[in-house]
Amino acid sequence: MGSENVDSESKVSGNQANIPARIRRELDIDDGDTLRWHVEDDGTLRVRVVQQRSGTFSDFDGYDGEQETAVTTDHDAWGVDTE
Repeated sequence: MGSENVDSESKVSGNQANIPARIRRELDIDDGDTLRWHVEDDGTLRVRVVQQRSGTFSDFDGYDGEQETAVTTDHDAWGVDTE
C-alpha cells in the first residue's frame, strides 16, 4: 500500500465506517442511498453507489394543478367497495 494515492480515509468503529464528506459530495451520496460492495479476486474492494432518488418517481414533483382532488372519491379504488 505504500505508493498508493489516498483520496481520503476513515476508521472502522463498531463494524461501521463513515464516508468522508469530500467523497460523499463528489459522488452525490445522500441518506437512503445503497452501497453495493464487491471484493475482486486480487483483494481490491469496489463500492457502487445506488442512489435512492434515481427510481421510477425521481423526477415526479407532485400534482401542481389548481383543481383540488378528493381522495375518497377520486382515488382508484379498484376492487374496493367504498359504500
